[in-house]
Amino acid sequence: MPTPSRTVDPVTTESGLTPTRAGTPASARKQAAGSRGVALLVAAAGGLITETAFPGKSWWVMAYLGVALLLLVLRIDSIRAGFVRAFVFGLGLFLPHLWWANEAVGQPIGWLALSAAQAGMVGAFGVSVVWVRRTPAVRSRAWLDCVAVAVLWVAVEHLRGRVPFGGFPWATLAFSQTDAPMLGLAPVGGSTLVSFIVVLVAAVLAKVLAYSRQTGPTRGVLAGMALAAGLVLAPGLLPLATEAQSGVLRVGAVQGNVPVRGAEATSQARAVLQNHAAGTRAMVQRTAPDRLDLVLWPESASDIDPRTDDRARAVVDGAARAAGAPILLGTQRFRGEIRYNDYLLWRPSIGAAASYTKQHPVPFGEYIPYRSFFRRLTPAVDLVTTDMVAGADPSPIAVPIDRLGRSVPITTGICFEVAYDDLIRQSVLAGGELIVIPTNNASFGMTQESTQQLAMSRFRAAEHGRAVIQISTVGVSAVIAPDGSVVERTSLFTADQLVAEVPLRTSTTLSDQLGRWLAVAVDCLAGLLLAGTLVTTLRSRRATKSLRDGR
Repeated sequence: MPTPSRTVDPVTTESGLTPTRAGTPASARKQAAGSRGVALLVAAAGGLITETAFPGKSWWVMAYLGVALLLLVLRIDSIRAGFVRAFVFGLGLFLPHLWWANEAVGQPIGWLALSAAQAGMVGAFGVSVVWVRRTPAVRSRAWLDCVAVAVLWVAVEHLRGRVPFGGFPWATLAFSQTDAPMLGLAPVGGSTLVSFIVVLVAAVLAKVLAYSRQTGPTRGVLAGMALAAGLVLAPGLLPLATEAQSGVLRVGAVQGNVPVRGAEATSQARAVLQNHAAGTRAMVQRTAPDRLDLVLWPESASDIDPRTDDRARAVVDGAARAAGAPILLGTQRFRGEIRYNDYLLWRPSIGAAASYTKQHPVPFGEYIPYRSFFRRLTPAVDLVTTDMVAGADPSPIAVPIDRLGRSVPITTGICFEVAYDDLIRQSVLAGGELIVIPTNNASFGMTQESTQQLAMSRFRAAEHGRAVIQISTVGVSAVIAPDGSVVERTSLFTADQLVAEVPLRTSTTLSDQLGRWLAVAVDCLAGLLLAGTLVTTLRSRRATKSLRDGR
């Protein structure tokens, strides 16, 4: 694809849009201000369009178009404008995407702060793109520009997933592609590769849009369109394995639902526990005797710990004996002024046998960092009365299955942990043959938070080649095949049960085997791009200074 002459290249214009002839100085300033306003509107539209690629719309193709619009308005040479436009794009993406945070807290400060923080990260992407494009090698080679943009975006996604306070990888572009052919790349390179290709497609589209406005449908434009289509469709040709490798597990999952919000905490916790026990008995009545190998309850199914409370113990054990199978259930474990979020294995007439403790508690949701400081900003921090502490062992839970004559290792990621690449991968590599995502979505109302989690669970299924069961207190719960397809799901705020035979698998995907190395490689490439630009900038300044000094 040829590079247009510098006299018409949008890179050199302040607005990032096609330049027009300037008039008088006053009219030129007015025109420039109007162009900047249009660029901000395009950036905001790009963010809003990108958000529709995620649940609930799930229009996955919009991810390419939305990011392409952002890249069009970043064809400028102003660092400040690059940050502002990318930040506005980020607000367009995150404000609607994270609306559930307002629902959970009941006041907008948390939603606005979280959205602004994530948009700020996207703003950093805008700065890096504008800066790196100052390098002659990037500026003069369309293919290198596209690759550089994709590398920088993915590096910022990685940064968002790590900082601050352990990161927040929501709205990772890969999670928008669970209905797209691009899902075929999940077992090859995980979210890093899928997000990279999504942005690469968007960068090619941005080039095509820019050049076609200047030159019309030339051979280069048509080649760019063909390349974008090939990048989108080709991954769909890759096979996704679904067959059982180590047997089949007969699983029942119980979505018990919750009472009306606002009830006294202890009485509500006991009511939720009773709901799940009743749901288990109802499920058993409609299945054949001894059909179930394992029953799954969600996170917070028994926030009163059955290991220490006799009434809770009697309810849980009664349900396990009625099912004739062990139960995995979510509970809270308190130790002094701290608490742990456990997913507990309960065996009939035996009791607690093993547990997994959440590795990544949610800041401002399950614990408050720097509580005294943030209390000055809002008293809402004290809605979290007891801080949660992270567990130390990501190993799968070994569940004895009598019918199979062995213990089945089950990978668990509690609630938001499904968003973190390393946590699920470590447990799968430790032997997990099935992935279970217990979650409690009761605080998020009728928002799309639960279906956003479901998209992540679907991605993890394809990424690791494992069946996944997402089980929620209020929905959405689902059984997901190892290729990411949804076998069965529930609705929000209903009592329901799922019964399924799920394949157990032991092989690891290329993504599992690569581990963090692909992500590290992309981050290193981003660092090299930024370092190379710094060197080029310093050399240019020295050369300019020498010319001024007459040397």
